This record gives sequence, structure tokens and C-alpha cells, in this order.
Amino acid sequence: MPRSPSVPAASAAPVRPTQPSHWPGWVWLAVLACIAAAVWMLVDAMLVDRRPITVGILHSQTGPMAAGERAMIDAEVLALEEINRAGGLLGRPVRWVIADGASDWQTYNRQAEALIREHAVSVIFGCLSSDCRKGVLPVVESHDHLLVYPAAYEGLEQSLNIFYTGAAPNQQITPAVQWCHDTLRARRFFLVGSDYVWPHCVNAIIADQLAGLGAELVGEEYVPVGGTDLDDLATRIAAAKPDVILSSLTGVSALPFARAVRTAGLSPERSPIVAFAVAEGDLRGPAAADMVGHYAAWDYFQSIERPENQAFVRAFTVRYGADRTTSDLLVAAYNGVRLWAQAVREAETADVRQVRNSLRHQSLSAPEGIIAVDPDTQHTWRPVFIGRIRPDGQFDIVWTSRTAVRPMPFPISRSRSEWERFVSDLQRSWNGNWVNPGPPARPGTDRGGAR
Repeated sequence: MPRSPSVPAASAAPVRPTQPSHWPGWVWLAVLACIAAAVWMLVDAMLVDRRPITVGILHSQTGPMAAGERAMIDAEVLALEEINRAGGLLGRPVRWVIADGASDWQTYNRQAEALIREHAVSVIFGCLSSDCRKGVLPVVESHDHLLVYPAAYEGLEQSLNIFYTGAAPNQQITPAVQWCHDTLRARRFFLVGSDYVWPHCVNAIIADQLAGLGAELVGEEYVPVGGTDLDDLATRIAAAKPDVILSSLTGVSALPFARAVRTAGLSPERSPIVAFAVAEGDLRGPAAADMVGHYAAWDYFQSIERPENQAFVRAFTVRYGADRTTSDLLVAAYNGVRLWAQAVREAETADVRQVRNSLRHQSLSAPEGIIAVDPDTQHTWRPVFIGRIRPDGQFDIVWTSRTAVRPMPFPISRSRSEWERFVSDLQRSWNGNWVNPGPPARPGTDRGGAR
């Protein structure tokens, strides 16, 4: 059988590599977006600091000043919590370290050192009594650091490393003395205070003012810090027959003094006390009844009718309880944190030196009114109020400056150098302490060598 003729094989088609199916455009966009986001996050992690900003809170949690200072801690924490709820500062949360000054200026000195060295804080909010601020002052100056000090005080000090959000003497002391002279028609004044730097300086300022007014200083005495046995003192005051008693007694001494004065037969109508260290938080419990009808001078009272104050009181009581009260010390502490936060935002850094420069130009609408940092003195412009104590522990405001008063830390009755010498002589007479280590000073022995 013959073979079939051969048929040439058909030409094979060229083999092409397999191609993937084309992705839709949106997939490519999504991929590119993910890559861009990853690159941005990497750059952000490398260039932007997201670590918490650490601040120090330094107040007494123990000792005779603890009651007032624990409340100041609450106010500062409230402000910091509000900052964190609003997103923190510069995209960073704020954390805080609380240290106990134990109502002792030497402890304050050590704790301030630890906050700066061990915790690397960006600022210290703290102190109440002037002896404790004096203990912190050399620490913040040696480290070129920053203390925001929230208490009314005696002035006679100005440091590039401290911002003062409490009252200077012309924002509390001298207006109250003038009011006593003009409104109460007082001509005979008795001065009483705790035996440490603040009352001694305050009373020196008052003595100068009384001399200028032609009024009579009929007595001046001091009580050991934390002292409560005050009956003999009240008896001596009654014998002096003052028109008004100006009190710079602090802490646990203030209410027992009012009770002793009443027992000695002195009434608010006859010889009122004008207190420079009694606030709403002190006027609780049965002992506070002895203060009813007397007066206090501050730069804030809870009874101020102002929307910003109502919001602050509401926030504070919601956070800490409806039975809590606010006060000048709490507001000054709260304001200090807010002013610092504004300075951080403006400086766009938490660096201590840059924030200090920014702080000099801050102001805010505070619970007590418009306040502002004075760039020359680093004290704060604030309004002044005098209030009469009510049975409910609040104050009826009987006088106000109406507008913020410019701070003057050095009263004009003496030169700055004379005031500074007065303070240094006082410390030297107390063997380097800021609290009198000896027997309580008696009239005429507390002038520290200054006129």
C-alpha cells in the first residue's frame, strides 16, 4: 500500500509571555496613597516629638500648710486635664509629677532639685508660703529653669526664673489698708502674723503706709507657724483697743485667732479683722462661725458674678465634688497653668527659655477678670476685691478695683535696694532661715536692721 504523501507540519504560533490582568485605576491610587502615608508616618516619627511634656507640681501635702496646698494641686491638675482633653500641647500629651514640700522650705529646695534633675520637668507649678518659695528660688536660678508661683505674697522680689500669678503687695495689702482708713475710718491698727518672712515683710510695708497716712500702729506681734494657743495674744490686742486688726496669720492659726479675739470681747463691729490669708476653703465647719462679719482682701472670690467664674466653679465642683469651694489661691494656680500652656503654643516648643520669653506677653479672660503678665516684673495684672465673710463661708464683696491693677513688687515707700536689704537682714537675723527659729518676735524687734 503506497504511503500517503507527507504533509508539512503547520507553523507554530510564537509563544507570548502571560500578562497579568490590568488593575483598575483606583487600586493603583490606593496603593500609592498607602505608600505616601507610610512615608509620611516615617518622616513624622523621625522629625516630630510625640513624647509627653512633663511638668512638676510642688506643694505641701503634709504639714500645717497642707490643707490649702492640696486644693491648689487640684486646681492645677484640673487645668492640665482640660489641656489634655483638648489634644495636649503641640500634639503631645502633658503628664505631671507631684512632689510634697512638707510645709518646710528646705524640703522644697530638695524636691525642686529632684524635679529638674531626675524628672526633667519643663516647668514647676508650686509653693504657697514665701519661705518655701525662697527655698526654691536658688534652685530654679541655678538651673536657669522656671517656677510659676500662684500665691499672694509680700513682693520685694523679682527673678527672671519666676512668674508670679498671685497678688503683689499693691494688689492686696496696700488697698486693704487704704480701705480701712477711708471706709472703716480706722486710725489705730494692730498687726499680727505668723513668724516667718511673709508676715514680717507685709507688716513692714503696712507700717510705712500707716506712717504716711498719719495712722497709729498700736501693736505688732507674731505667732509660731502652726500656733493655735492665742488667748494671751488676743487679750493684749483687746487692751490696745485697735480700730482694726490686720492679720497675716496662716494655716491652722487663723480660725483659732478669730475665736480668741471674740472671747476677748472684740467684735467685727468694734475691731474687725482684715485677713490676708483666710479664704473660702478655710471657712468650713463650726470654727468658721468666729470669722463671720470680719473681712478678707484677695484678687478673687468665688462669689464674683462673671460667666468665666461660673464656668470655673462648675468645672471644679464637677471634678472634685459639690461641697468643694474655690478661692484666690486656686484660681491663681489654675491661671498659671493656662498662661504657661498659651506660652508653649505660641513658642511652639516646651523649651524652658523660649517659654519664659513667651510667657511675658500672655493674657487671658480669667474667672476674676482680664489678667495679663507684666513683661517688666513677670508679675500679673489682676483686679482687687475686699469681702465680708458670710455665715455660709462665702464673701459679700464690699469693694473692688473694678479693673486689673498693675503689679508693683517693690512699694515706693523705700528703694528697691532698701527692701532687698531688709529681706536679707531678716534672713541673717534668723541664722539663714526663712522662718524665725527663736521665740516669737515682739514689737520693734522684727525690722532686720532696715528702717
